[in-house]
Amino acid sequence: MFGNSHGMLQSYCSTRHSLSSCVIAEDDGDMERDYAYTIGRAIEDLQSPEWVGEECARRTLSRLAPRKLSTMKAPVIFANEVATGLFGHLVGAIAGGAVYRKSTFLLDSLGKQILPEWLTIEEHPHLLKGLASTPFDSEGVRTERRDIVKDGVLTQWLLTNYSARKLGMKSTGHAGGIHNWRINGRGLSFAKMLKEMGTGLVVTELMGQGVSGVTGDYSRGASGFWVENGEIQYPVSEITIAGNLKEMWRNIVTIGDDIETRSNIQCGSVLLPEMKIAGQ
Repeated sequence: MFGNSHGMLQSYCSTRHSLSSCVIAEDDGDMERDYAYTIGRAIEDLQSPEWVGEECARRTLSRLAPRKLSTMKAPVIFANEVATGLFGHLVGAIAGGAVYRKSTFLLDSLGKQILPEWLTIEEHPHLLKGLASTPFDSEGVRTERRDIVKDGVLTQWLLTNYSARKLGMKSTGHAGGIHNWRINGRGLSFAKMLKEMGTGLVVTELMGQGVSGVTGDYSRGASGFWVENGEIQYPVSEITIAGNLKEMWRNIVTIGDDIETRSNIQCGSVLLPEMKIAGQ
């Protein structure tokens, strides 16, 4: 239930269910851990406990005996689970608070191209069973279906009542966060993305907070898999990947059809043409 001094008094019902598992695998002294989970608004939408356990075991075993990479530049695929975070940085960069404080590297980007022309980001706050669906934001402002980015062009900031007043604009209903972003890709399967990349890195896990909202500089610890001739060869760890978000977004080659739906950002795997990889 929500009420405010403008006479609003509204409520809505909501449910959320989840099931997760995290395990450690060991082989000849090498220990690795990974996890799997399922989440949904309705309990019948969850994957089975058997699926969670088997997926958790598969992911963990695939990480055993990781290798290190030499320092280089190479194409990178962000697997869908971490690709959502890549666009999560966009949320912070276009938030009204960062804009009125002039602390974002996208300060002068409204109405300009920030993503490839084929890419659109839609927001669906009333999506049935959407994990971030809501009729109004945390200030009571009605939510609406919007195009945040249309054909690569940034169409609006994410505004609360306060940030909107500071900018002389109206609230967009984003107090409390975003509401079911859908990032439309090009329909390629993950296997076809590997073939298109040829040789490069698949990132499945990111560590650290090395992202600057002021400059867009991006540097994070990573682990994943090395790919040659379009096929995964072996796991890798203890590497750092680096770039600049502005360039990374603009240069996206493709987005896969393996849509990650367990997030308020629904997105497939993302292929970038090149990033700096710091290894041994």
